[in-house]
Amino acid sequence: MRIVIVTGMSGAGKSTALKILEDAGYFCVDNLPIPLVPKFMEMILLPGTEYTKVALGIDIRGGQNFDEMADILKHFQETGIKFEILFLEAGDAALIKRYKETRRAHPLTGGGRVDKGIEEERRRLLFLKRHADYIIDTSQMLTRELRSEMYKIFIENKNYKNLYVTILSFGFKYGIPEDADLVFDVRFLPNPYYIEELRPMSGNDEPVREYVMKSPVAQEFLNKLTDMIQFLIPNYVTEGKNQLVIAVGCTGGKHRSVTLANGLYHALEQDESYGLKIEHRDIEKDAKVKGK
Repeated sequence: MRIVIVTGMSGAGKSTALKILEDAGYFCVDNLPIPLVPKFMEMILLPGTEYTKVALGIDIRGGQNFDEMADILKHFQETGIKFEILFLEAGDAALIKRYKETRRAHPLTGGGRVDKGIEEERRRLLFLKRHADYIIDTSQMLTRELRSEMYKIFIENKNYKNLYVTILSFGFKYGIPEDADLVFDVRFLPNPYYIEELRPMSGNDEPVREYVMKSPVAQEFLNKLTDMIQFLIPNYVTEGKNQLVIAVGCTGGKHRSVTLANGLYHALEQDESYGLKIEHRDIEKDAKVKGK
């Protein structure tokens, strides 16, 4: 039997994760009071049970005592009950934004400040995160991307390294992305903006890509950047980092940065030891500004 304990920060996508597991054939129970967890485990482990895949949602709703949960998990380990812990994480900014959009109150604050509730929740859940088998940071994830990552772990049984990499192109004139871990400036490369027929295009178009990448400097930069990122990623995994945002910027975020970000993405996409996606933050902004 495969038993998965789904936990993590409120607002990080735990309910969505349980729904994904349910769709994948797991028997799911959410928000079970912690004192009932041992009894639940006894029931599903009875001889002849029809359950082969079970997911149990545990969080801080209802002011549950997580000191007791720590003792329960220790007992499971001592008695040979095998389980996995999936921890859903997200940055403070992403969580606050989600609470504002849904107009929900944080379980630990009632109508008070969300940031204080998040801080206290992180403290209470720290031991679960430290013991987690899988940590997925959903700060930059869409639901379909979360589903893809979970299928790798719980359906395809692939080796999972707990790191999700986002390659993000942007324009410096619109500001450096606040969540960027690594920022690379490609404004030193030839600029297609000054070629009249290329100006309306973007780095997703072949003529722009060819113009940028025909420069030996661009090719050398991409090779060196790829080599450095491939060196860094295993070290970030070892450190326990869950989310890595690599930002590549040019002036407007439309030509050079898009081209190089795409090149880096294609150079890394064959490695299945971490999640990978690409975003072009500012690719359409010039057109919108000019259209005003």
